[in-house]
Amino acid sequence: MDHADHALLVEATELAWRWHGHQTRKGKTTPYMAHLLQVQGLVFDYGGDMPEAVAALLHDSLEDADDPGQRSERELSIESHFGKDVLRIVLDCTDTTADEAGRDKGPWRERKERYLDQLRKAGPSSLLVAACDKRHNLGDLVADLRHEGVETLARFNAKGPDQIWYYESVLRVCRSAIPERLSSELDRLLDEFRSFVEPAPPRP
Repeated sequence: MDHADHALLVEATELAWRWHGHQTRKGKTTPYMAHLLQVQGLVFDYGGDMPEAVAALLHDSLEDADDPGQRSERELSIESHFGKDVLRIVLDCTDTTADEAGRDKGPWRERKERYLDQLRKAGPSSLLVAACDKRHNLGDLVADLRHEGVETLARFNAKGPDQIWYYESVLRVCRSAIPERLSSELDRLLDEFRSFVEPAPPRP
């Protein structure tokens, strides 16, 4: 990593802390930055480049804006500091429209359908970041299910079968553009997630 790349990464990390440092993971006390940093680490692990790593840190910044005005400001900031390629990835990984911000979001299924449509038109960089995001979310969810049981699902807006549909759909869109190892890991986690949501019937 040269000096310019290092400086970009530091700048993106500081920006992510400014925008997300006050947040925690849904239903948990874990700082939200833990998710962003781990998604960035996964992007590097799976061969991502510097723009993809920067976008990984900022991939939730637009949908987490407090209002449309703040979202617009963040878009301008991302483009001016890191360029159009990074902004394109962040936009592709955002499941809200420019008019939605904060808690004023549309219905879950509608947002996810729209997000999947975006991914179908997105380039490989966006698909890698999206897949790494889902890899960390799914891994975190499965780990909680192992330790806490199905009560874990109560803290989410979508029920288990809906989440299975969503993760399956994202993987279907991303599979051809991501490393086989990442695809296989998502398959493995999905199988384990299904075992909690769709347990095998008892033996007669």
